[in-house]
Amino acid sequence: MGRGQREEERDPPALASLGAGTGTSLRRSVRIRAENLTRRVRTGATVLHDVSLSIEPGEVVGIVGGSGTGKTTLLEALAGVQAAEAGAVWFDGVEISGSIEAWRQVLGYVPQDDIIHADLPLARTLRYAAGLRLPSGTSPQEIEQAVTEALRALDLQERADVPVGSLSGGQRKRASIAVELLTHPRAFFLDEPTSGLDPATGAELLRVLRRLAAAGATIVFTTHAPQDISACDRIVFLAKGGHLAFLGTPAEAIAYFDVPSVERIYERLAAEESPEAWAARFRDRRAVAAGANSPASAEPAAPLGPRPGPAAQWWVLTRRTFETLVRNRLTLAILVGSPVMVVAMFTILFRPGAFDPRRPEPSAILMILFWITFAAFFFGLTYGLLQIVTERAILRREHLGGVGLGPYLLSKVAVLLPFLLAVNVLMLLVLRALDRLPADSLRTYLSVGGTLALLATAALALGLLTSAGVANPSQATLALPLLSFPAVLFSGAILPVHIMAGVGKAISLVIPVRWAFEAVGRALGVRELLMEGGSPLGPPLVASYGAAGLQPIGVYWAILAGFIVAFLVGARLLLQRTATAKTR
Repeated sequence: MGRGQREEERDPPALASLGAGTGTSLRRSVRIRAENLTRRVRTGATVLHDVSLSIEPGEVVGIVGGSGTGKTTLLEALAGVQAAEAGAVWFDGVEISGSIEAWRQVLGYVPQDDIIHADLPLARTLRYAAGLRLPSGTSPQEIEQAVTEALRALDLQERADVPVGSLSGGQRKRASIAVELLTHPRAFFLDEPTSGLDPATGAELLRVLRRLAAAGATIVFTTHAPQDISACDRIVFLAKGGHLAFLGTPAEAIAYFDVPSVERIYERLAAEESPEAWAARFRDRRAVAAGANSPASAEPAAPLGPRPGPAAQWWVLTRRTFETLVRNRLTLAILVGSPVMVVAMFTILFRPGAFDPRRPEPSAILMILFWITFAAFFFGLTYGLLQIVTERAILRREHLGGVGLGPYLLSKVAVLLPFLLAVNVLMLLVLRALDRLPADSLRTYLSVGGTLALLATAALALGLLTSAGVANPSQATLALPLLSFPAVLFSGAILPVHIMAGVGKAISLVIPVRWAFEAVGRALGVRELLMEGGSPLGPPLVASYGAAGLQPIGVYWAILAGFIVAFLVGARLLLQRTATAKTR
């Protein structure tokens, strides 16, 4: 049978419509050629060793081999996700290193991790993806049509309103493919699509890939499962160190390795000759694989059209972030409930009347000032810590598709900052209403609120910076106390700055809570209250804090604004590393 044209039993009915007038037909499939691909890791080890191959239009090709043989590394090099250090890849005769951005619009790439939000219904996820990937100016009706076609093509229309997290493993894999199908790609690259699936579900997914090939896409996927190989037109067998040990049909592989079954090939590669010997042996018979030098039409990729600009991307990402947040009831309850609990504890902890000028309570005043500033910092930090690390795979794939890192980062700020501002306002209103804060003018409380807003924004940016830098949610959780303790110890509230050790003074300079603590004290006139109030402990306490709180409010705000800019710029730089990080 021809490549991509095998007849499979029990195909989902909707898949039969691919390429048959439903509007979901793919673009012309692409010919892929690679020569001398090589990559090394930081340790100096070679993980891909001088690999050359060709993949014809409409083929289903599996990259197979044991663990640590460079399957994902080769897939990413072929897909233009991570270029090899040496060698080159051609799509239809066009060397992709100079035109990869154009080609990425017509390629589908599905990593091992899900690239869709688990809390959103499937159709909503696809609509947001379409808003980010389809050309600028695509109408809502066209987006809806693309979503409907993708769902129908992968037999997911009955699951359209089901949260992605409630789909089965096979359905989630198909949902990830549906995201890529929105742009009608000419080639699909999938990293172990059947991993974690039972044999029946894996076989069903492979039938999906064969139908995509029949509809006009070149399919390349990695696998370590022998049962997947029968669905391939050809297989690329890699030995340890990324050595190319074989390229050909499954039947040719069995004959070449002189084994009764594919499973025995893994055993021979692992137990017999060295990887270098297997690669040399295959090179010696490579003359029959002259397809690597076959002529190809030098036709560049035809872009879909201008991508959505930064503002349009920000708007789509902001709406998606907000919907993701409100649909996760547990996360929303924590975001709203934890500040309410903290404010309630403040009202229990602090007695009313601490700011009474006739009998002020100096120690209570300082602690109230510190804890409301630290609370603003803590809320901002915790809101940001898990925002990026939990979306690492999604971010990486979307950035490859042209989504800007700046709009992505600012969408997080746009959604979370209003929550933080509401929390700060609630905290000030409750504490003032219950006489835990002094009676003062609206202007004074606007100044205090502005300080807390800047501090919360700086803390949110610090949380996003940390979330972009850690590798997993567990590390983000462990970072919370590591960032909170310095904010307490070097804030200048527990121990005045001017009597800290030299290193402590230096550290306090980069602690946002210190500057907010001084600014809030300045806005509420705490120095004057303690110096002129009725408590004999006031003047000595003021003297012990030295020059703290003497700068104009504008100076403190400028310092906090500097922290915001620095943390956001740092987060943006780390996002660049995250979005382009090598997976192997």
